[in-house]
Amino acid sequence: MGGDSTVLGVVIAVVGGICSVLVARISSPRDRGGPQVMVPPAEEGDPPPGLQVSPEIWAYMSGRFETLEEKVDHLTVLVETKKAEVSALERMLRQAMRIIRRANRRLAARGETPEEVPRELIPYSIE
Repeated sequence: MGGDSTVLGVVIAVVGGICSVLVARISSPRDRGGPQVMVPPAEEGDPPPGLQVSPEIWAYMSGRFETLEEKVDHLTVLVETKKAEVSALERMLRQAMRIIRRANRRLAARGETPEEVPRELIPYSIE
């Protein structure tokens, strides 16, 4: 029994090895020798190889790009202007908060009840 199973194992291993070699040869890419696509060398007057766009399409797209660039420039100026306005408003709110705090200290020094600070101004408190 020991000798028969060893021989059977060797036969199975040899058949498996042969099959794996055959599968590898069958599935490997081959040089078919068919017609190859050749790109002719560029002549002096020929346009460069690549995507070619008609002049009408190029003019239309260039116009669109210029329009978009103008809009982006306009929006950039607008954003910068609004940033300056926001910083000026924040500065004024901080100043208003200082005035309210100073007035509340004076009221407290006189023994009167201080004014309530609006909730919206609390983030602009410096103290």
